Amino acid sequence: MKLISWNVNGLRACVEKGFLSFFKEADADIFCIQESKLSEGQISLDLPGYYQYWNYAEKKGYSGTALFSKTEPLAVTKGIGIEEHDKEGRVITAEYPAFYVVTVYTPNAQRELTRLSYRLAWEDAFLAYLKKLEEKKPVIFCGDLNVAHKEIDLKNPKSNRKNAGFTDEERGCFSRLLEAGFTDTFRYFYPELTGAYSWWSYMFKAREKNAGWRIDYFVVSDCLKDRLQSAAIHSEVLGSDHCPVELVIQ
Repeated sequence: MKLISWNVNGLRACVEKGFLSFFKEADADIFCIQESKLSEGQISLDLPGYYQYWNYAEKKGYSGTALFSKTEPLAVTKGIGIEEHDKEGRVITAEYPAFYVVTVYTPNAQRELTRLSYRLAWEDAFLAYLKKLEEKKPVIFCGDLNVAHKEIDLKNPKSNRKNAGFTDEERGCFSRLLEAGFTDTFRYFYPELTGAYSWWSYMFKAREKNAGWRIDYFVVSDCLKDRLQSAAIHSEVLGSDHCPVELVIQ
């Protein structure tokens, strides 16, 4: 089973830059997107053979997630059941017979860390949500988690030490999540690989220079580790400031 996750940074713009070509070529069983930046009815995607599920932010042109699946899930829920965290369209959960798949767009701590305290509250609530799901069956979650976990996960760790996405607090939250029984699938296969990034600033020719960050992930319940087959970052795919990431699982 192949899963793809992509922060498209505005789906309408991404469609004009080749989204559908990659979607067809990828032929994923489940394809998740983040930062759709849509309201209901603003786009009609013709995706033959896929069920489509959307979660929109209340604020127009902001955030938003979607999940496209070849198999109809047993159930689909939007959000994590906490009103404070469910206004921005950040989570969709699809239940399948053997596991849950969750697409998530984690809040950004923002410049000067103006939203860091909200971000940390979100992290606690989201981890509790995942653990609740796990009581029933294993979890595969993916998306833009807005954190580079280790120094190996970004080009310039020293100069970014206190910037959003690489604060000690955010990195600590991701460490705690892994300690709570989850596996970062890309690092499972490539524990020491450098230069593997999924996001590049539009400034300073960052992508050309591969001065990026790995902030897009597939993370799975530890009990699924033995079923992992491969993980990939499709840095060659353009259309957004992020690139798609992939997981193949048995």
